[in-house]
Amino acid sequence: MSGIVKRGQPALRNADERMTNARPARKGTTTQWLADRLIRAVLWVLLALPYRWRVPFCGWVMAHVAAPLAGWPKRIRDNLAIAQPDMPAEDIARLVAHVPDNIGRTIIEIYSGPEFIARATSLPLTGEGVDALEAARRENRPVILATGHFGNYDAVRAALIARGYPLGALYRPMANPWVNDHYVRAIGTIGQPLFERGRHGMGQMLRHLKSGGMLGILPDQRMAAGVKLTFFGAEALTALSAAEMALKYNAMLIPTYAIRQPDGLSFRIVIDAPIAHATAEGMTQALNDNLERLVREYPDQWFWIHRRWKP
Repeated sequence: MSGIVKRGQPALRNADERMTNARPARKGTTTQWLADRLIRAVLWVLLALPYRWRVPFCGWVMAHVAAPLAGWPKRIRDNLAIAQPDMPAEDIARLVAHVPDNIGRTIIEIYSGPEFIARATSLPLTGEGVDALEAARRENRPVILATGHFGNYDAVRAALIARGYPLGALYRPMANPWVNDHYVRAIGTIGQPLFERGRHGMGQMLRHLKSGGMLGILPDQRMAAGVKLTFFGAEALTALSAAEMALKYNAMLIPTYAIRQPDGLSFRIVIDAPIAHATAEGMTQALNDNLERLVREYPDQWFWIHRRWKP
């Protein structure tokens, strides 16, 4: 069973470890280095604030400064034109403002280390799949927990690891190697093990799963090697890997989510009923449908900035 990493200071607080200027393993550009310096400076300022101010303030900065500079309003509108073309203009405007706010809150929560962990670990587990998840742990049966870029997906991981679930996570490295360096340390503070996408990480991940471990995965981004399934009724390339692993290793495939609550700081952890084993395509479509149902109910909590429907 994987352990919980030692609780320390929030990410980027420890100057000799998290604010290092050392060049990362992957080669980066000067522009990326300068961008990372700016990001680190903003994080340093935010982390100096009390948690209850830090989280909403980072949401405000993301919505009013970073998102417009990154072109997110247009991307959100373009995605909504595909997924929900009949959405009223006032609802679109609301999502353009609220989606970046939730993303900003999520980022600073992940970097807040023990403060975020303490809040997430006190949350009860709810949903039809709680009993199945507990049974899998007793039986040492592998489990794949499929979530999405929704609410704060790492709140689920923190809540389960604190309860002793052997939950590892698969992550995709960021393009900027300097940002990736401290981001991986931040998510590693929440829990271990972590598996980087790639041959080495995949090998470690499969050994963890075959030993009866649990794996958190986010299959809601476009994958060029994916198959054409539907999401919001539109064609979306989707990876089958979660379902294929579930079938190959007799693992439960369980959708899980952390729904941000009206106070903007707390969450409701939902463990949905396991997806029945069938074909990999059918199981993956069921995951898409499950997430779509939740996004329709809480549209401002999904990360509409991804190019989900890119041809």
